[in-house]
Amino acid sequence: MTADRFLATCWTTAGDTAPDEEDQRSPLSLRDRVEAARDAGFTGFGLLYADLVEAERAYGTTGVRSLFEDNGIDHVELELLTDWWTEGPRRAASDAVRTGMLRAIEALGARTLKIGPDVTDQPWELDVWAQEFAVLAAQADGVGARLGVEPLPWSNLRTVHDGLRLVEAAGHPAGGLIIDVWHVERAHTPPAELADVPGSRIVGVELNDAHGDVVGTLFEDTVHRRLLCGEGSFDLPGIVAALRTAGFRGPWGVEILSDTHRALPVREAAAAACRSAAALVN
Repeated sequence: MTADRFLATCWTTAGDTAPDEEDQRSPLSLRDRVEAARDAGFTGFGLLYADLVEAERAYGTTGVRSLFEDNGIDHVELELLTDWWTEGPRRAASDAVRTGMLRAIEALGARTLKIGPDVTDQPWELDVWAQEFAVLAAQADGVGARLGVEPLPWSNLRTVHDGLRLVEAAGHPAGGLIIDVWHVERAHTPPAELADVPGSRIVGVELNDAHGDVVGTLFEDTVHRRLLCGEGSFDLPGIVAALRTAGFRGPWGVEILSDTHRALPVREAAAAACRSAAALVN
């Protein structure tokens, strides 16, 4: 049996920034982040597209790829494309980001393109979304990556089951789900139900923990109060067991978002994140 492998999702090494900031770019250099991830034990690395643009300015695309390869990072994930389902100016802006992400995925040999649902929870049509998802999955497949949509409990795709319904309706083999255990727990999905998700549809998993009580909105709680694996109330052993039963084999993503975590030096933050996840799954 091979050892479990781990991926530092974008926020885990981003330092003092967050999804609720107007400027979400990390204040840290990509080199510092990647080296911290490597020393912590990560072999996968997630990156916000805005940070990739900055890194390409600093190192060039070839330099970014070399930075990953030289530090043993063999699974790169880019995020987060939104508005891929819509029309008008929002869609035009989304398509510009899509083009850049697909180009970067091919140039870097990235493995995963992560996309989001509609967090405004507007009325939507499954057939329209499925068609758009299938097109995007085919485009990701064409540059060597898989497409993963992440259900969020305050969005139109509240649960893993909602996300799976979309993915199956789209039907493209390159499309699937990013399953973040925080969102699974906050959507009140029993861990055992994850065992029934087809393993071929699990593009990625994100591990973390939290207290049982939600403070503020779900979005505020997820951005400011996540905990390291094993420090909260989630049934993480049950979730991991169910995902293994479903057929997921990694790499296990680790996504820690909290005021406490982002205030730490990046090496300390990355080490704590990887250590806590390894203690859970090994």
